[in-house]
Parts: sequence; structure tokens; C-alpha cells
Amino acid sequence: MYRRLAQCLSRHCPQVSDVYAQHTRRASCLPGSLPAMPACDFQPQPHEGPDLQTVKNIRKNKLIPGLITYYKEPVYVHQGHMQYLWDTSGRRYLDLFAGIVTVSVGHCHPTVVAAAEKQLRKLWHTTNIYLHPKIHEYADQLVSKLPGDLKVVYLTNSGSEANDLAVLMARMHTGVFEGISLRNGYHGASPYLMGVTALSTWRYNTPTGFGFHHSVNPDPYRGPWGGKHCRDSPAQPGRPCDCVLGQCQACDLYVDQLEDVLRYSVPKGRVACFIAEAIQGVGGSVQLPDGFLKKAYEKIRAYGGLCIADEVQTGFGRMGSHYWGFESQGVTPDIVTMAKGIGNGFPMGAVVTTPEIAQTMGRALHFNTFGGNPLASAVGSAVLDVIDKERTQALCANLGTYFITELDKLRSEFEVIGDVRGKGLMIGVELVKDKKSRQPLAAEEMASIWEDTKDMGVLIGKGGLYGNCLRIKPPMCITKADVDFSLAVLRCALQKHQDSQ
Repeated sequence: MYRRLAQCLSRHCPQVSDVYAQHTRRASCLPGSLPAMPACDFQPQPHEGPDLQTVKNIRKNKLIPGLITYYKEPVYVHQGHMQYLWDTSGRRYLDLFAGIVTVSVGHCHPTVVAAAEKQLRKLWHTTNIYLHPKIHEYADQLVSKLPGDLKVVYLTNSGSEANDLAVLMARMHTGVFEGISLRNGYHGASPYLMGVTALSTWRYNTPTGFGFHHSVNPDPYRGPWGGKHCRDSPAQPGRPCDCVLGQCQACDLYVDQLEDVLRYSVPKGRVACFIAEAIQGVGGSVQLPDGFLKKAYEKIRAYGGLCIADEVQTGFGRMGSHYWGFESQGVTPDIVTMAKGIGNGFPMGAVVTTPEIAQTMGRALHFNTFGGNPLASAVGSAVLDVIDKERTQALCANLGTYFITELDKLRSEFEVIGDVRGKGLMIGVELVKDKKSRQPLAAEEMASIWEDTKDMGVLIGKGGLYGNCLRIKPPMCITKADVDFSLAVLRCALQKHQDSQ
């Protein structure tokens, strides 16, 4: 009956219809009106550790002060299973941030847990001064996922360590010190990488350049150029665009800026490397214009440089259409770095390069005590098996497209949503004061929306220079029911914010 009434109002009295629609949306956010979180048969164990206040005191007094904690009242996580987390009181949350884009196939995935337990009973560690089967089996399995001549693996413990090694490789191989990265890119916060990262929020007041120069960030939404035809995404920026579909003028303008850096800021005719993510993770899920990396790589290689693809967040099928983010831009890099999802939360990282570049690193000893140890290799191998067996890449493609499309519908409903972007399950939602100005949403308003989603049972990350971007990168095992629940929660939080203005 109500559907027929809405259709009639829409045809004969659009103003009344708009009021009716607004009332319906508000009614859906009343207490008890939200759909229930999708059912889960898993039963967490009772919590037996310290209470919340004890943990807060330890964190305040005995852990480094730079550790941030999400939310006014932190979530005290106790146990996880696939896409869900439980706090110490037994409350369940849908995890849409996956431990900062790290839990790839699911919290405590049974296959990965079984592989780790089996290896724990055999051998934890030897280092690679001795041969052991797991590192060799895993290296062979991992390189089979990469194209071209990317066939030599260096195993590390983190993404920062991997990027650090990749830059060193490029400098050693080319004999050039200078490198280029993109503004708004994050590649680690070690002293070496702080100069590669170009987000002021991650940089201390200490010498950090170390030969790196930052080119203009090719952001079709917030950058100087770009618009509705510039991204390979189900959702496009709302900005007008003169580009013909498939021919991005903004891409060429950003590449011109990169060439300007090459022309003025590096030793004449030489550069060591260029490093970039296909979608900037910490920077707020910013998606580069379609074709940018291909043209950028051509420029860098003309100057004798190597191209590094940072796949720490975009790899292992998360972008859906391709196994690696760089493939979505039609390029093959010289060096690939990876971490996070590589071990589904186990501390692992890797650098994959060509035999020629790897040969350069034989000029001196290079050793990693824990990289590729038996336990890490067993876990990494199990993660690759799960991705293949459970077809998580296809899930990311299909469910991610649905998620982005539905989020884009929310953008048309709420003035506060400035941009929806991404590919697969690598999604960003940028919140603004209004669509015309694109002024970042005030921190307190952003926090209010973010807190409300948590209180309704959904954990979402945030990022970007101004902290106004919702980062949605769930474990690659979520369901359509999870997505629909998340959309209902986010709509309710946005409606509450809108009504409060």
C-alpha cells in the first residue's frame, strides 16, 4: 500500500512525495528500526584477561604516546572470526576496516589457522642460513601470481621494511639517489621512508627528504584537474569534465607535472625510481586517473628510473578486476612491494623484482632474520590457497561494485557526501561541508558520524590529510547481507547528522 502511495505522490505531487521520502528515511533510523546484523553461528570464548580500565592505564603509562585509539570509548577487542569482531562484553561488530586493510581472507580463517598450527608443531624458526622447505614452496607459489619477469622474492616483516628495501634496490641498481613519489601517498613512517611519504600528518620536524621529490597528486576529485570521466570506478567525481570517455585530459596534465619535477628537480636526465599506489590507502582511498601510471612509468623509464608498485593495501585481488592494483592501470612495474593482506594479519611483507635487479643486491650481504621463516611461509601459502579456492577476487569485483554503486546513491541523498570512489573492496567515502565547496567536514562532525556507525555495530576506518574520508576495506569474505546492513547503518548515521544541522 505504501509503495503504491509513494508512486502516486511521485507522479501527481512531487513536493509532497519528497516530504514523504524524507519522513520514510528518518523513520528507518528510529531506535529498533535498523535491520539486525546478519546472523553468525560462531560463539566467542569468555574474556579472561584484564578489564578495560586496566588496559587503558597500561596503554597510557607504559606504551608509546604516539599510539592512537579509535573512538571516544575504545573498542576492547577480544576475539575475531571471519568478518566479525567481539569485544570483551561479547558484543559483535562487523569489521569493515580489516585491521587497517590487513585481514584479507577473514579473522582466524580456519584454513590459515590450521596451516599455522601444523607448522608450529614442526618448526618455528631457523633463519635462512639453513634450507627449509616452506620458504621455497612459498616463493614459488607467490611469484606465480606476478606477471612478466617479476620472479625473485625478498621476504620481510612489514610493508615499511619492504618499501625501504625497494628504494634501496632502485638506488643501487641505477646508481642514482633521487626518487619521486606522489603527494598524499603513504609508504611508511620509518626515518628512511618519511621522505617518501607525502602526508604532513605522518612527518616529524626532522630532516626527512633523503633525495625524494613529490609530484602533484593526481586526484580527480580534489586535485586541480579531473571529473566525471577520469576514474576506472563504478562511481565518478561529481565535478564537470571536458574529457571524452576513455581519453582523460586530466591524466595528461598530471603527467606533465611529473615531467616538470623530472626536468627541474633531479640530476639532469637521471632518476632512481618512482613509487606509487594504484589507490592511495592512508591518503583516503584516492584513485588515480585511468591510465596515469602507464604514462608516468614511460616518463620515469625515459630517465633511466625504476617503477615501484606499492601493493601493500591494493594487492591480492582486493580491487576485484585484477589480482594486483597495478594491473588495473595496464602496467608492469620493475619492483613490487606487498604486506598486510599477504599474511592475513600475520606480520609479513615481501619485495618481488626481476633477476637483473636482484643481482645488483648481491654486491653486499643482505639478510633478514625473520623474513620467510617457516611459520610465516606456511601462513602466506595458506592465504594464497584460500584466495584461489574461495574466489575472493571475484567476490571483491561483484560485491565491491554493488557496494560502491549503493554508496553512490547515498551521495545523491546527502549533501555531506562529497565523493564515493574505489574499485572492488578498496572503497572511500569523502565527507564534506557541502558538495560545491568540497570543504572537508569539520572534525567534530566527522567524529560524530563515525562514532554512530560504531555504536550501531559497524567498524569503519578513516583517512586522508584532513581525516574526513571513510575507509571501507573489509575482509574479503563479507556477504551481501553484510553490505546491506552497513549501508543501513551508514544511512542512519548520516540522517542523524543531517537532522542535527
